[in-house]
Amino acid sequence: MSAPADTAAAAPPPAPVAEDARPRSSARPARLVIGTLGMVITAYLVCNAFLALAYYPQWFFFSKPLIGFLGIVLGIGGAMVFFRFLNMTVEGLPARMSEGLIPYAFLLPGLSLIGLILLYPTIQTIVYSFANADSTQWVGLENYRTIFGSGDFWQAILNNVLWIIIVPTLTVAFGLAVAVLADKLSPLGERSTKSFIFLPMAISFVGASTIWGLVYAFNATGLLNAVLGIVGIEPQAWMQISDGRLNSLLLMAILIWLQTGFAMVLLSSAIKGVPEDTIEAGRMDGAGEARIFWQVVLPQVRTTIIAVFITVLILVMKVFDIIYVMTSGRDRTDVIARLFFDKLFAQSQAGQASAIVVVLLVLVIPILIYQVRAFRAEEANR
Repeated sequence: MSAPADTAAAAPPPAPVAEDARPRSSARPARLVIGTLGMVITAYLVCNAFLALAYYPQWFFFSKPLIGFLGIVLGIGGAMVFFRFLNMTVEGLPARMSEGLIPYAFLLPGLSLIGLILLYPTIQTIVYSFANADSTQWVGLENYRTIFGSGDFWQAILNNVLWIIIVPTLTVAFGLAVAVLADKLSPLGERSTKSFIFLPMAISFVGASTIWGLVYAFNATGLLNAVLGIVGIEPQAWMQISDGRLNSLLLMAILIWLQTGFAMVLLSSAIKGVPEDTIEAGRMDGAGEARIFWQVVLPQVRTTIIAVFITVLILVMKVFDIIYVMTSGRDRTDVIARLFFDKLFAQSQAGQASAIVVVLLVLVIPILIYQVRAFRAEEANR
């Protein structure tokens, strides 16, 4: 009868609970103060270190590799230290508040950076659109009246509309065609074909414009004129032919060439993700390959098609490099982005340039809203 008592007496005492493991509800002021001071000091030191790298390269022997290496170390190390103090600050708050704030606290630096890089310049641009050429006095809606009364502005708007209609449509069409046809090849043939078509994506817009400048060159060395010369057609100054917007269409071909590989990769992945049983069901019902594509495959990749179309469309609305390199807006080829560049840097009209950008922003917003809604609808249907 004494065994249970002996067992109870021999049981080891409970292990002490660590202070950090005990439930708490009150704040810890020491951690809060240390964490806050640590964040401020870390941010101050890192910012000044980057300024030193930029303004005093002689301190680092004018060595670009050394400056680059130090920049990486400062960026990564500074971020680690900053987030460590940030975590300490949040842990110093009362328990319930700490648990609620911890996810937002770690998002705060990124959101702050987005605000600094994107939101602040956007607000400043809108403000400057109501100011004079050097942003020293308010002029109200004068800049908007000036640009809306300019033929060059409406010419650029018309060209942007043509780019929006033609480039995304043909890019998606070519990308879809390549994705479908390449899928019929052998694995080696598919990889080779897709690699070849995707290759232009590695070229910058300026580089692509330079390459195509050799194609459209007026003299006999231009590839297009050389080919036409074989059949007896005289060389043409292609970039000066504005009849039927031919020069703009030729410029559009450059962007289509660049982006077809992007569309092909995404659409090919979507097509391969179509369930095989739906395709087999169509074949068992006697449908041909063309009908299966239009009625079975295409509806299932519709969301990807929309995503690619909108992505290319947004890129088209901001197109600048190709026009600037090839024509600089001459011969009725100007677009909004190049007109903005001309107003700001060539004519020193910051107010009008800001107004042009605000118009472009207003045109892009509905497209972004539609894209977000399309993605949400896709997620809801999964």
